[in-house]
Amino acid sequence: MLRSTFRIAFTHILVLVAVVPIGAGEKQARPRTENAIVVTLDGFRFQEFFGGADDMLLNKQFGGVKDLDGLKKRFWREKPEERREALLPFFWKTIAKDGQIFGDRARKATTRLTNGLKFSYPGYSEIFCGFADPGITSNAKKSNANLSVLEFLHEKPAYKNRVAAFCTWDVFPWIFRAERNGLKVHTDWNPVKDDPGTDRQRAMNASLPFLPRYWPDNCFDVITMEYASEHLLRHKPRVLYIGLGETAEWGHGRRYDLHLDAANNADRYLAELWQTLQTLPQYKDKTSLIITTDHGRGDTRVDWTDHGKKVPLAEFIWIAVLGPDTPGLGVRENVETTQGQVAATIAHLLGEDFVAASAKAAPPLPGVRGK
Repeated sequence: MLRSTFRIAFTHILVLVAVVPIGAGEKQARPRTENAIVVTLDGFRFQEFFGGADDMLLNKQFGGVKDLDGLKKRFWREKPEERREALLPFFWKTIAKDGQIFGDRARKATTRLTNGLKFSYPGYSEIFCGFADPGITSNAKKSNANLSVLEFLHEKPAYKNRVAAFCTWDVFPWIFRAERNGLKVHTDWNPVKDDPGTDRQRAMNASLPFLPRYWPDNCFDVITMEYASEHLLRHKPRVLYIGLGETAEWGHGRRYDLHLDAANNADRYLAELWQTLQTLPQYKDKTSLIITTDHGRGDTRVDWTDHGKKVPLAEFIWIAVLGPDTPGLGVRENVETTQGQVAATIAHLLGEDFVAASAKAAPPLPGVRGK
């Protein structure tokens, strides 16, 4: 089931083209979580995440919408709760019921990045390293000086060679300093290297030269989804990161219709991924899912396509967590959280202490692991 929907999408492309630390004396039972899957939707705004389709962008002038009637039929509803559910049904029918969601400003539960720059490399470094590094000031392909939670886990015997990252963007090997630590990081338009490869991997590798490289440094999400899914089914990693980028790319291109479609596709993929995990003995009732974004975007008809230091509200993001150790508290209220808390949360759900290895890292998100 996980493969079927996105195999069709891949075929179409061929044609188409709060910060609350855990007390030092607090003791918790060993978590049920044995595996963690982390997914990011690059530059996906909190406005759509919590409110669904934004009517000020449902037009050609500001949203670049090609088929307005079709877009409204798919995603427009009268109430914001209905709109967000139409756009992101897995988030709002499953995670909001059985897991936790952070970042709802209307509930005094803001989640923000702290790097101040509001673009990708600083954001991803903050997500995975646990703090904002003032030395990271661009998206240049320079090796990260900081320990990421993926590297931290990869170096432990229980996780050695069982941590992997599949990402649309070609800068991630430097963000995770993969050349230094040997972490498996597959990105952008590169064929996957797996010896011997599966029939599906070989078919996808053979298809890559025929695809339009719409963005030279960023492949279509479905490519990364398919490669990551095949790796999951074949190698059974304990920690898997999937970095999706189309929400950001279509946003920059002022294509609000395709931006919403990309978010909806990601949600559908997550639903199928979660369903597949429950059919695999290694993952069933033993896997936590953490989903977030690297930065927000502007809040107006003009600057919704942009982000960066000078763009108001682009510092506000969201985080979602689902898994066997996470109480179903739904949309959290009256709790302030930061992007940097994701790193320690990943480790904490696995029963590991990332803060002990990286003193600058923010503590885990409050309440995501029950006692």
